[in-house]
Amino acid sequence: MELQTLIYIVVGSTFALYLGIAVWARAGSTGEFYVAGGGVHPIANGMATAADWMSAASFISMAGLIAFKGYDASVYLMGWTGGYVLLALLLAPYLRKYGKFTVPEFIGDRFYSKTARIVAVVCLIVASVTYVIGQMKGVGVAFGRFLEVPFETGVLIGMAIVFFYAVLGGMKGITYTQIAQYVVLIFAFTVPAVFISLQLTGNPLPQLGLGSELHNGVYLLDKLDQVLVDLGFNKYTEQKESTINMLLLTLSLMIGTAGLPHVIIRFFTVPKVKDARSSAGWALVFIAILYTTAPAVGAMSFFNFINTVQVGEVGAQDGNLVYEERPQWFKTWETTGLLAFEDKNDDGRIQYYNDKNPEFVAQHADKGWQGSEMVTLDRDIMVLANPEIAGLPNWVIALVAAGGVAAALSTAAGLLLAIASAVSHDLLKGVFMPKISEKRELMASRIAMAGAILIAGYLGMNPPGFAAQVVALAFGLAASSIFPALMMGIFSKRVNNVGAVAGMLSGLGITIVYIFIYKGWFFIPATNNFPNTSDYWLLGISPEAFGAVGAAVNFTVATVVSRFTPAPPKNVQDMIQDIRVPKGLPASK
Repeated sequence: MELQTLIYIVVGSTFALYLGIAVWARAGSTGEFYVAGGGVHPIANGMATAADWMSAASFISMAGLIAFKGYDASVYLMGWTGGYVLLALLLAPYLRKYGKFTVPEFIGDRFYSKTARIVAVVCLIVASVTYVIGQMKGVGVAFGRFLEVPFETGVLIGMAIVFFYAVLGGMKGITYTQIAQYVVLIFAFTVPAVFISLQLTGNPLPQLGLGSELHNGVYLLDKLDQVLVDLGFNKYTEQKESTINMLLLTLSLMIGTAGLPHVIIRFFTVPKVKDARSSAGWALVFIAILYTTAPAVGAMSFFNFINTVQVGEVGAQDGNLVYEERPQWFKTWETTGLLAFEDKNDDGRIQYYNDKNPEFVAQHADKGWQGSEMVTLDRDIMVLANPEIAGLPNWVIALVAAGGVAAALSTAAGLLLAIASAVSHDLLKGVFMPKISEKRELMASRIAMAGAILIAGYLGMNPPGFAAQVVALAFGLAASSIFPALMMGIFSKRVNNVGAVAGMLSGLGITIVYIFIYKGWFFIPATNNFPNTSDYWLLGISPEAFGAVGAAVNFTVATVVSRFTPAPPKNVQDMIQDIRVPKGLPASK
């Protein structure tokens, strides 16, 4: 069967499944809309959490980042998985025990302040909308390839589909849809990795294949290092970025993970505190399957890509692929606008090398090379293009397309729900319209979702980076604002309402200003004050890593301000003690 027809059938079948689940499990009350009625089984919640977690950034973009950044991209693996452990141990059980619908609701009660609740809503919306922008980039990549349409058209189609089933089902529909999406995306990610590992190394386990020898007896990573050096790049396995930036980026991703509201609210959907811990453990198992496979996918896809365009010795007259003989996958991605070739020296062959390396450029100037001719090579296409580059069977390529679509849709829906809950439940019902009817509250949620998806869709067409980089910005914003407030809310009796509000505003403020200075104000292109390169970063700290600094500012300001203002009331201090002490044990004085 023709490849495109097979892709339509496989992806169409998964769509039908998702939409069928959304209709079957549609929410009938606010309890079902916000927390799926609170009766989800821990294993099911673990799968849904994993799907919620493994967004387009994880499925589509992370392996692409690893492919092009090599060793430096390992911080994404360490930060995101480490953060999940923090979330499972430090926050999830306590928040579940408190038993509220949303994160701002907890912050409002803990800091006995409507102002704190409103500020938490602002922080949540800023972080979540930034996160959705990254998802919309992934949606555009996935739908662009699936339908063979321009990237922007892919974003518009994805927006319509996400809006439909997120609005219809609420948390109940999203939970059961995400379970199905997890199954699809984990098979879609691992099956081609097994095939390609077997092809290159003879080892069926990609995790082991990454460290294995190729069929010629040379280790895969040694060969990749050599190929990249021959093309003027740095070695794949060497550190390129500064140690301080890598350390702060890891920290920012970790604590940002633990402060993400759309993941935290998943722990409100299980019946008991014990189930929250159990589902956190299951989610970690499900997530680890993808995260331990991603380094192999990144390295192997890049190795295959280079071998496709560099067919012979570097510098030889016939060493580069003839453009007219390019494979079909190359032509397909050209239609999306995410891959483009320009024949700068009119020789009809594709030269791909590091044209920012002056020594390499001078060395090959006499061959007529006038710059790398892959003028557009979007890192986010590597995972989806990977099975086609490797020449795998059509059914595997169709499966990966379905997985990419599932990953892009699953997290976007969860984020939209977090935004909708913040607006309708925390702002309207919690602060401005406490007597609003349940029906009108649900309507407000759906309107908020529509507004968020329109903004995120527009910015998703002009993203301030690759999907994983945009998501890293969102993690930095959550790290600098929500995470410190939650931690101090649970583990400190002394931090009061004034300190919490001052901490959140200062942490979020300094972080978002730093990001806008380098990424453009409100992410609008060409409005940045400085080039986004390490030469201009403060102390070599990138915008993606600055969330850790913002978190330190938040903790410091909140602690200092609280010391000079009245302590929280006794009933609030008793509440904090009650949250931390397991049920059945006496609270200590």
